[in-house]
Amino acid sequence: MTAQPSAPATASRAPAAGARRRPVQQRSQERYERLLDACAGLLDEVGSAGLTTKEVALRAEVPIGTLYQFFSGKEGLLAALAERNLASFLDGLARRVDTAGHPGVAEFTDLAVEEFVAMKRTLPGFGHLDFGLVDAVPAEIDDLHLLDAELDNNAAVALRLRTIGGELFAAPGYAIALRVAMECADAVLKLAFRADPDGDPLLIAECKRLVRSYLAIPPTAERPADARVTGPAPLG
Repeated sequence: MTAQPSAPATASRAPAAGARRRPVQQRSQERYERLLDACAGLLDEVGSAGLTTKEVALRAEVPIGTLYQFFSGKEGLLAALAERNLASFLDGLARRVDTAGHPGVAEFTDLAVEEFVAMKRTLPGFGHLDFGLVDAVPAEIDDLHLLDAELDNNAAVALRLRTIGGELFAAPGYAIALRVAMECADAVLKLAFRADPDGDPLLIAECKRLVRSYLAIPPTAERPADARVTGPAPLG
């Protein structure tokens, strides 16, 4: 079975996970994006522990009151940036899948790793906050649930990957298999970027091999559903 083309992940107009509201007017949209850009840039400079909403607003040249119209505070700002990062990742992966032309499971997982690595190397702030915080987590931040109030970050990403993969991951067992694959890939890729700021090529290759090997054997048994881990069945 092969992956089916999917709609861009940014098509929804619902508020991001950490946003109080999603701006509609162009000027407000520009301010919203400037705040997220400023947050990403400051993460590269001071890390999550040194990040403050005041400095983000100053960097974005936006009144602090406007920041709080969009976000509840530091955690909301980080959550919205994590959601934007995930949307960018899914859009980039969808483009790679379309270009590859109906990849199988092995190629799909390689493409996912390659898109993530490319973002690690080029996207501001992504080295400190991808879909969750990479640094030590400040005490006031619930880092496990930046993307979803119920699912932890890796479970939320796995659910979205299952949707993009379509019929590749339609078997019920893939709900938890993708969740496990996410945990494995997350751990190895963190190691790769600790070893080398650009990502150790050997560890990146091992990450691909690990995930390909694990997902190459289709799950045959339907496992008990647990919404906290798997979420609902994929769309489509």
